[in-house]
Amino acid sequence: MSTSAAPGFPYRLIATDLDGTLLRSDESVSQRTRDALAAATAAGAAHIVVTGRAAPWTRHILDDLGYDGLAVCAQGAQVYDAGEHRLLTSVTLDRQLAGVALAKIEAEVGPLYLAASRDGLEGEVLVGPGYAVTGKLPATPFTDAADLWTAPLNKIYIQHPTLTDDELAEASRQAADGFVTVAMAGAGIVELLPLGLSKATGLSLAARRLGMKAADTIAFGDMPNDIPMFGWSSYGVAMANAHEELKAVANEVTSSNEEDGIAVVLERLLS
Repeated sequence: MSTSAAPGFPYRLIATDLDGTLLRSDESVSQRTRDALAAATAAGAAHIVVTGRAAPWTRHILDDLGYDGLAVCAQGAQVYDAGEHRLLTSVTLDRQLAGVALAKIEAEVGPLYLAASRDGLEGEVLVGPGYAVTGKLPATPFTDAADLWTAPLNKIYIQHPTLTDDELAEASRQAADGFVTVAMAGAGIVELLPLGLSKATGLSLAARRLGMKAADTIAFGDMPNDIPMFGWSSYGVAMANAHEELKAVANEVTSSNEEDGIAVVLERLLS
């Protein structure tokens, strides 16, 4: 398949994060942004969602959008076919390595508050004592940490009583290097992922299925977990509300997710 740009649009693939990027704070997508994406896809580009959310917490948003393409979920662990409502690929944590990683992190920073995302289209989010759930994700409480390890997991979420997200992420990277990948996906969301996994991993797999390459891709995001996706893509656009680490590696900073930042860029490229 040719990798030339779509007629009337300079990229063949538009990769968008969800929270803080495509979605407004109420989890809606503005009509202006919907129209801009529709115009870009009418010009021959494909839109792909690339989110930290696992598939069970992405499906309803995609259904509301009328989105029936591929979506990269769970920080790259899952490639989900929204049209057929099925997982095409799913990578899980090595639970033994994850247990070692947690022990190493807690040895450095003290006890953590824990949650975890179970694998599969019906996978639950398990939430332990003290862990503060952000957003509207449904969660199942647990009290015994042993319950975390009874089924395959996509990721473990960690919080600390006093450290900031940045401090916890950095301490975790230093303590658990070589055991898990550490990602910061939003306020209060520091995650332990399968070693070597990132949004770039899942996006490259999905793009290959679509016959597209990194050189074809423009990516939009707002958090440090989007840095690998920007590194893989031809052009990276950070939202005005983005973390400073992402802005530092972006090709461009657009308006915020509340101010149609994606549409601002797409409309310019379409014109």
